[in-house]
Amino acid sequence: MASFVASAPSTSAFPALRPVPRVLSIAGSDPSGGAGIQADLKSIAANGGYGMAAITALTAQNTHGVAAVHVPPAEFLTAQLDCLSADVAIDAVKIGMLGQADVIDAVGAWLDAHRPAVVVLDPVMVATSGDSLLSPEAAAALRALVPKAHLVTPNLAELAILVDQPQAATWADAVDQGKLLAVDAGVLVLVKGGHLDALDCPDALVGPDGSVVEAILPRVATGNTHGTGCSLSAALATAQAQLGDWQQALHQAKGWLHDALAHADVMEVGTGNGPVNHFHRLWASAAPVGDEFSRSLWQETEEVRGEIFALDFITALGDGTLAEPHFAYYLAQDALYLNSYSRVLAKASALAPTEDEQRFWAKGAQQCLAVELDLHRTWLSKHPTSMMQGPVTKSYVDHLVAASAQGSYGELVAALLPCYWLYAEVGAVLHGQYIQGKDAGTAGHPYGSWLETYADEDFAEATRTAIGYTDSAARNGSAAERERMRAAFMDSARYERDFFDAPRLHA
Repeated sequence: MASFVASAPSTSAFPALRPVPRVLSIAGSDPSGGAGIQADLKSIAANGGYGMAAITALTAQNTHGVAAVHVPPAEFLTAQLDCLSADVAIDAVKIGMLGQADVIDAVGAWLDAHRPAVVVLDPVMVATSGDSLLSPEAAAALRALVPKAHLVTPNLAELAILVDQPQAATWADAVDQGKLLAVDAGVLVLVKGGHLDALDCPDALVGPDGSVVEAILPRVATGNTHGTGCSLSAALATAQAQLGDWQQALHQAKGWLHDALAHADVMEVGTGNGPVNHFHRLWASAAPVGDEFSRSLWQETEEVRGEIFALDFITALGDGTLAEPHFAYYLAQDALYLNSYSRVLAKASALAPTEDEQRFWAKGAQQCLAVELDLHRTWLSKHPTSMMQGPVTKSYVDHLVAASAQGSYGELVAALLPCYWLYAEVGAVLHGQYIQGKDAGTAGHPYGSWLETYADEDFAEATRTAIGYTDSAARNGSAAERERMRAAFMDSARYERDFFDAPRLHA
């Protein structure tokens, strides 16, 4: 079972240069705005799509429940779908409440005729109270609709109905039921653990080949969860149309929904089970919660990280073909950089608001001088080179010194963070490759002992602590300060990329 923890990275900026996906929601209307068509359109927009809607049912409901349902003739739904698809190229479809067998059949016929590239089916079958929302005839029609989707997103009660088993009481049982449905229908199934009693909230993409990829985030303590299923499935359809990868789509959509739940209580809509906060990222006055800020930073460095791993220096360092003068230049510049970096860490210690943070940054400053520089001197004695500061090193150091002199504590720690986080990421990848090579019997790596140092768990723990302190500063700062923190972080991330590329430019 593959697994990833969705703590790194939701997104606060939509992928650049990708066309806006046109996403159609086929679902019922919720006049309270928390679920159904209304939630779908908000979710699509919040995740960077253009939302359209074909309404299958009208409901009378509020945050306490549904009072009445009116289903227009299936022929009118067909007219909506045909009229829309005759004019607009539809990139993705999310299907929600359908209600009656003839309505379900109408949607199935339209899917057969138009075959959209992305179809996400949220099989609305059971009310929150546990009552069935479909007649036996409609339930059978919905089962027949499942194979026409690419991804199906049932809750645990709906999953149990679709596989004709009792509702799963454990996560393992739920995943097993997801496998049954995925294999039987030949579709991807999103198994959702939100209704289980656990500290974390797991989801799993289960493939028709039996593959399982989990996404796990902490559970959000809120009673405002109305429309989470609708919102997640619409976000998934939008993200998949953008990214073309279901695992990445789940990562993006789940991170977004987690944050929408975390900000739900500020909405104060109704006196019952209120809605999630779909547009939390557009309201700059809302402070981030948990690790939301750092996750958004990580997502924004996706392109820079890709560029780093594509560099000749990184590739050659990993496979041992890096020219010795390039390695020596990198070491010399790193030693010069760390000398200045230690002083900036000391400034962070002086600005830190708590004793723990003061001690952390001060320890980092000391380690730069007492441990890291000693390591570089040891290597540089074997690989002598000029110790003149290069242009990239100077620019990077000037950026950090400016942040320490002119910025707030939050801006400074955000500027410092990429040297921890990106370095740790590069180190983890290169060390992993090196260990795989050793296991395969590859010997004689000229930089093997250097790559061994990347496995330092103390540095990994320091990286996690630095991320946490950056999140804390973001929560305590103003919206304007968070934007300055974001800019400082991204500038440092780009300098990290350029630093790895500097040996090539120097040659």
